[in-house]
Amino acid sequence: MSNPQTSRAVPRSRQATLGLATVLGLALGGLSGCMSSGTSDVDALALAAQTEPPDVLYNQGLANLEGGRLSEASAKFEAIDRQHPYSEWARKALVMRAFASYRSGEYEDAISSAKRYLALYPGSEDAAYAQYIIGLAYYRQIPDVTRDQKESARAAAAMREVMERYPDSEYADDARTKVRIARDQLAGKEMQVGRYYLERREYLAAINRFKNVVDVYPESRQVEEALARLTEAYYAMGLTSEAQASASVLGQNFPDSPWYRDTYQLLQSKGLSPRDGGANSWFANAGRMITGA
Repeated sequence: MSNPQTSRAVPRSRQATLGLATVLGLALGGLSGCMSSGTSDVDALALAAQTEPPDVLYNQGLANLEGGRLSEASAKFEAIDRQHPYSEWARKALVMRAFASYRSGEYEDAISSAKRYLALYPGSEDAAYAQYIIGLAYYRQIPDVTRDQKESARAAAAMREVMERYPDSEYADDARTKVRIARDQLAGKEMQVGRYYLERREYLAAINRFKNVVDVYPESRQVEEALARLTEAYYAMGLTSEAQASASVLGQNFPDSPWYRDTYQLLQSKGLSPRDGGANSWFANAGRMITGA
């Protein structure tokens, strides 16, 4: 049995100190083991990002962009946003991060960064550029006309924002061009579906698609074929007056079109010719929309 006078309990403060020393010793021993094995859990880039000022990080990011090191550039710009939020450098870095993501094909990240920029800095000098990046990111994802065209619709909407909100920006002209291309793609999808119905002799469904092209996309390249196909569908249904009116709109707006030549020959083969559909008809309104476009 131990002698109670010679065996004393360790004070609580001493126990805590010994416990902490033990934990630290184990942690340092583990780290020493890792270091000696040639590996390290320390992220050197992250450590540097914590110690370098934002202007240095920004210039490094620009240098990485110039050198084609896009992921490194994004990391630098992200570090500024994280370490110096809401600063002027963070504002500039955010839009550049959106651009770096776009260049590397990470379109969703580009859109997210650009939308965040617009939410934080809607009136800044780079707001037009951020909106333009959103449009570009959607535009680059436009698929073949046989596939779903939601990205075409998003690209057209985003680029229209550039045109309407920033009409004097250097991006407005290109945005206008890309809106036209994206809308032409949407019209092309409608034509593809309309031709499918026409081949299956589902004439009413086909007519609805072709008329939609004229109503919604009167400026597109697809309008000529849409009017020719309308003539074909109406003629197949025995609706000769409507067929003649469609051909008349086609001839008035595209007299030199191969589509008009073929349509005219179709009517002539049955002793018919293009004829105005009346001032209050859908055909007259269609003609006005195409002429206005």
